[in-house]
Order: sequence, then C-alpha cells, then structure tokens
Amino acid sequence: MLIGGNIEVHVNPGDGTGLRKALLHAPTGTCSDGQAHSISLVRNRRIITVQLDENNRVEMKLGPLVESRTINMSNLYVGGIPEGEGTSLLTTRRSFHGCIKDLIFNLELLDFNSAVGHEQVDLDTCWLSERPKPAPDAEDSELLPEPRAFPEQCVVDAALEYVPGAHQFGLSQNSHFLLPFNQSAVRKRLSVELSIRTFASSGLIYYMAHQNQADYAVLQLHGGRLHFMFDLGKGRTKVSHPALLSDGKWHTVKTDYVKRKGLITVDGQESPMVTVVGDGTTLDVEGLFYLGGLPSQYRARKIGNITHSIPACIGDVTVNSKQLDKDSPVSTFTVNRCYAAAQEGTFFDGSGYAALVKEGYKVQTDVNITLEFRTSSQNGVLLGISTAKVDAIGLELVDGKVLFHVNNGAGRITATYEPKTATALCDGKWHTLQANKSKHRITLIVDGNAVGAESPHTRSTSVDTNNPIYVGGYPAGVKQKCLSSQTSFRGCLRKLVLIKRPQVQSFDFSRAFEWHGVFLHSCPGTES
Repeated sequence: MLIGGNIEVHVNPGDGTGLRKALLHAPTGTCSDGQAHSISLVRNRRIITVQLDENNRVEMKLGPLVESRTINMSNLYVGGIPEGEGTSLLTTRRSFHGCIKDLIFNLELLDFNSAVGHEQVDLDTCWLSERPKPAPDAEDSELLPEPRAFPEQCVVDAALEYVPGAHQFGLSQNSHFLLPFNQSAVRKRLSVELSIRTFASSGLIYYMAHQNQADYAVLQLHGGRLHFMFDLGKGRTKVSHPALLSDGKWHTVKTDYVKRKGLITVDGQESPMVTVVGDGTTLDVEGLFYLGGLPSQYRARKIGNITHSIPACIGDVTVNSKQLDKDSPVSTFTVNRCYAAAQEGTFFDGSGYAALVKEGYKVQTDVNITLEFRTSSQNGVLLGISTAKVDAIGLELVDGKVLFHVNNGAGRITATYEPKTATALCDGKWHTLQANKSKHRITLIVDGNAVGAESPHTRSTSVDTNNPIYVGGYPAGVKQKCLSSQTSFRGCLRKLVLIKRPQVQSFDFSRAFEWHGVFLHSCPGTES
C-alpha cells in the first residue's frame, strides 16, 4: 500500500503468530512524486525481503512453522480491491491513482490485458496529470493539466537457470572431461548411455582406446547423425542411426557392443544391428573415458576428422549401468554449465566481447555483414573493425536505434535505423540485421527495413583495415574509430557472416582467439 507517500507492506503468514509489517521510505522523501519507482517482494522460506528503488531494503522474518508452508493465493488484485471484498490487512481501501507496469509474479511477466476483470483502468496508455500551474499573466486562470507519458521499457531478463549435473562442451576445440572407469568390465560387453542436447551437426561425444589405439570405441556426430565405431583389434565396425540430433532438444542415446553385435538406440528407437568386423573377441582399452572431446596433446589416429569437441550439453553418463563421477575427473578443460532452457545462439552477458581473425580482417571497398541478435538493452556494441588512424566500420545499438558507421578515410558516414518505438529492438526477440558497404555507399537493413547513406567523397572508397573483428564489445586498450559507445552487448548473437565476393565467411565464436563474458553455443530462454 501507498500511505502518506511511503510504502507499507503487511504479511499474514497464517501460522497464528499475527501480522508482520514493514515501512519503506523513498530516498527522495516520497513516492508520490510522479517519478517511476520499483518495488520487489521476495519470499525465501521464512524470510520476506522487500526492496524499494534498488537501495531501500527491509527484511521480515516469519515463524518457524512457515518454513515449508506454501502461502496459498486465490486472487491477485492490483491497484485496488472490488466492492464487497474485505480484508483486515488493508489500512486503506482507496484505489491507487497512477501507473503500474512490468508486474512480475513468480518470474512470470503478467499481462494486464489478460486480467480476469478490471474497473476504471486504462490498459493501453500510462498518463499522469501534473498539478496545474498558474498562468504567468493571469492570477485566476490555470493551465490545462499536461499529460505525461512514462517511457516504455525493455523486456526484463528472466533469472538464469541451469540443468543440474549437465555440462556444456565445445567451448574450444579441446573441451573435455577425462573420467576413470573399470576397463575390465567392458572387455566382453560395452553399454554407454547418456543424455545430450545440441544444435551442432558434428563433434566427438565420447572416446576410449588402448594405449596403442589398436582397440577403441568412439561415438561421433556427423551431419547431425550419430556414428558409433569400435575396433576389437581386428577391424573397424561402424554403426549409424538415422535420427537427426541437431534440434536443440534433449535425447537419450545408448551405444551397445555385446555378443559380436553393435547398435545405437536414440530415445528408444534402435538402429539396425551390425556384426563385428574380424575375429576379435574382446575390447581392450585403458580405464580412461574421454567425454565431449579430446585433450590438445592427444592424437586419435583411427577415427577420422571428427575429433573436435561436440558443441553440446551432456548430462549423466553410465558405462555398463555404472554412472561416471564427473565431480572427480582425471582432467577437464573449458567446460561450463548448461542453461535449463536454451536456443541456438551465443550469449553475451554485457561485460565483454569476442575477438575474431587475429591476423586481421581487410574490409577494403566492399563488405556485406549479416547477423541475428536478441537483447534486453537499448545500447550495446554489435561489431567493430578499426585501424589506429580513421579507417573503420562499426555496428551498434544506441538508445534503441541501430547505427552502421563507415569511414573510408574521408570522414564518417552513418546509416541509422530508428524503429517505431524506442523499445522495439530490446523486446527479447530475434531481429535480423544486414549491413552492406559498397565503395562510398552504405545500406543498413533491420527486419527488412532499409536505410542508407552516401559519402560526398566518391573517390574515397576503401576502408583499409588489417585488424581483428570485435563482436559484442572490445577491450579497454583497443581504439574503435567508428563506435560511439563502449557499452558491451547483453543478449544473444548468431549467424554472423561476412561476405567479400566471392568469399563467404561464417564465424563460429568458439574460434575466437580471445573472449570474455561470452557463453558459447547456447542462448538462454526459449525461441521467440
């Protein structure tokens, strides 16, 4: 409740211990100042924390009987209560006069347009009338109240959630876990079962081998499909499964070698069974299980070109029904946690950048850049390539607009895409971008809307760079001549392609020579 310009919070936990109260004062002295204020209330077991404007925090401790009790709610009223609905908690029945937005309940953004009912509420606009001011030349006359609109806001990022026990691989060519297992148990029978989620089409999932690599077993993803190969020392046996795995969904995968037969099972669907090649009878390997990839110093000689780490999340792994302990690996390298909900893309957390093409990228007269982005911020660097002099190109978000800057050496030109609303691009949805430089002309296309610019210096046509490509931001010591902001991008990027005819370069962020605040191969949240 808003009482006398302050926020009052009353809680009855229903345990018979009575009412809890909290009073929060605005830093400016009152919340009735026509300015936007934020309020959050979080319950964690016995502790209820209330916060006003990010800095005024009050805690209320409930009784021990409430520790595991759910506070049941049947109705949620905002801004007032209907006639006839009464509660002893309310010290006022006056309805709220003002604007309320971005109401989040249990991490879900509630849409007022979906309310079960409402009275005397304008759902589509947010106007406040300022107090009338006396006209300068007339004592009795009054100015009409001026409506004042609260600016719309960007989407609110949901809290990041992770899958317990699952790990993201593919953060480098050599991401891996090396796990011990009982090698004697797999001589006559090998059954490996794991859960996996990936958007990738290729990579090494697991590998085991003898010291001399005469015997081995490996599971690889190639062309989006699984291939299980093993050798009992007398020739390679290969089993393939027709299911496409590169859909970003969780799959249960099982590979079996038993009684001179091999097969793959995906989500309960078995592949055709293959008979073992040669007259080998046992699989003799070391007790080392390579999961997700291989160390840089290890060279697998007999399994083809798919030796790079699989860009995938892998959950629990069992070998002959015994779960491997990923908490006690022999070694591990560049492995991360997995988002509970994920989509294709790479997540930039707003604190860093990815640096590509260490040897330098030559923009010259023509280049076409395409990418997709989604963000919850109005500002952020998308891409920059710059010399120490003036030649440079830059792509950035500034106050909800997309800016494409180019300097051929004779002055900067900028193509600016301004959406209909300042928050149209920070809605957390995917947006497509294409930036084309052709000599002294540039074109920027965002979601199919094109804008352009042209340099008056028609003879100056080349951006003479030989510098790295910085994506999502850039280091503090690096100069960017065609970026007005140092704000790192927060959100997800994907499908970055630079075209210089006839060369088409598609960039994988895991090939970056340096990155900070970048989480490869998955973007948190569901596709939208």
